[in-house]
Amino acid sequence: MKKWQTETLGRLDEIVAAKKKEFSCADPFPHCVIDDLFDLVLIEELVKEFPIVSDPIWESSNQEHIQVKLRSNWVTDEDILPATRTLVHFLNSGAFMKRLTEICGIEKLISDPYYTGGGLNCTRRGGLLDVHVDGNWHHAMGVHRRLNAILYLNKEWQSEWGGHLELWDPEVTQCVKSIEPKANRLIIFETHDYTYHGHPSPLDCPSDESRKSLILYYYTALPRPETQIVISKPHRALWRRLQLKELS
Repeated sequence: MKKWQTETLGRLDEIVAAKKKEFSCADPFPHCVIDDLFDLVLIEELVKEFPIVSDPIWESSNQEHIQVKLRSNWVTDEDILPATRTLVHFLNSGAFMKRLTEICGIEKLISDPYYTGGGLNCTRRGGLLDVHVDGNWHHAMGVHRRLNAILYLNKEWQSEWGGHLELWDPEVTQCVKSIEPKANRLIIFETHDYTYHGHPSPLDCPSDESRKSLILYYYTALPRPETQIVISKPHRALWRRLQLKELS
């Protein structure tokens, strides 16, 4: 195990109890924010190797008022650049997921070797992500999506640029919490049919800047509690602007 990995696990162990309480008591749904968890040298490496917008690794989503962003199309581990690959393997390791379980209380978490829906995200000026709940099912593995982890990679981010992650109430009537996407900030939250989130206002950053993040999902073989289910069948993301329907 690399030195930074050992140190990261040590830092997590020091804050697990506090983050467990933060997660369980959070409004509008269980989540926690962990700042400066990773070594700054690692974060610098991730930012440095982050693909340019013209890189062929990107898939473009350009659905007006719904999602305007770039997402990496990782098929195999060889598609992932070295520093990012090392971090992804660490985040999918048993040692890290053990700490996730201690924080969120969800047992027997499963990582995703397919990176379905996850990977790197890049949003440029004018981009957005409408308020939505995530898809609930992994078709290739036949497991239930339960947890979302987002690591932001935005150095010197200016609050007035927007791009804050908004967490909305279950009725989708108002934003309850807004979280700035600054570098080395890890957000962990439950994923179910009431966990509405997004950044619905167009990004107002300079044209040479972008909102950068790494997103991973975690799953369980057993289904989520009935109280977290609105649609029992497998579904993709449900969007507020589409009256909580899937994209066709």
